[in-house]
Amino acid sequence: MNVNTNVNTNFSDIIKKMEYMSNPDALEGMAKYGITPEKAFGVSIPNLRRIAKETEKNHVLAQQLWESGIRETMILASMIDEPDMVTQEQMEQWVLDFDYWEICDQCCMNLFEKSGFAYQKAIEWSLRDEEFVKRAGFVLMARLAVSDKRADDSRFEQFFPIMVREACDERNFVKKAVNWALRQIGKRNLALNVKAIETAKEMRETDSRSAKWIASDAIRELSGEAVYKRMRKK
Repeated sequence: MNVNTNVNTNFSDIIKKMEYMSNPDALEGMAKYGITPEKAFGVSIPNLRRIAKETEKNHVLAQQLWESGIRETMILASMIDEPDMVTQEQMEQWVLDFDYWEICDQCCMNLFEKSGFAYQKAIEWSLRDEEFVKRAGFVLMARLAVSDKRADDSRFEQFFPIMVREACDERNFVKKAVNWALRQIGKRNLALNVKAIETAKEMRETDSRSAKWIASDAIRELSGEAVYKRMRKK
């Protein structure tokens, strides 16, 4: 009983902070960048990070914040949840609430990539039809390429055939995520760079405008001297 009381108190305090920081004028600017939540206060990501630092990690509170369905409470939920307590069931429930790119990317970066199911979901979600579920799969691939420093190359090589398969998806937020994943994996090391460029060249041979764009953009960056210079320093 005391736990629930504390959670409710924290929840109320958080809502008060968000109301104080709210900026309705920011909502119009968000919409221009495809950030279109049904409910929002207009609080910036840096301010949400400040609230997260002031709030202890709390799995129960995270569930309550997510279920509130407000942009800021949902993003904060991904910041304060405990990755070790995240289940596959939770991930499958939350991913269905992704209806614009920001909540998808924030949740994947703040929480899902740290769970024990990140690689599994990256593959599973890439097979799904829903635009932002599919995007989430590729966002996880991109993020894991950056954050999982100890992973073997084989963990990322398994993603290349998936990227080729899905590169023909013309939806903007899917093709950009495929491109992001391909570029991030190709910047991990020289061996993956070679394979990422080979994958991009394979994409370029298709009749898909989306695949050609993904390939050309990736090859341009991955073949650049700046990328090679950074990889040689590792």
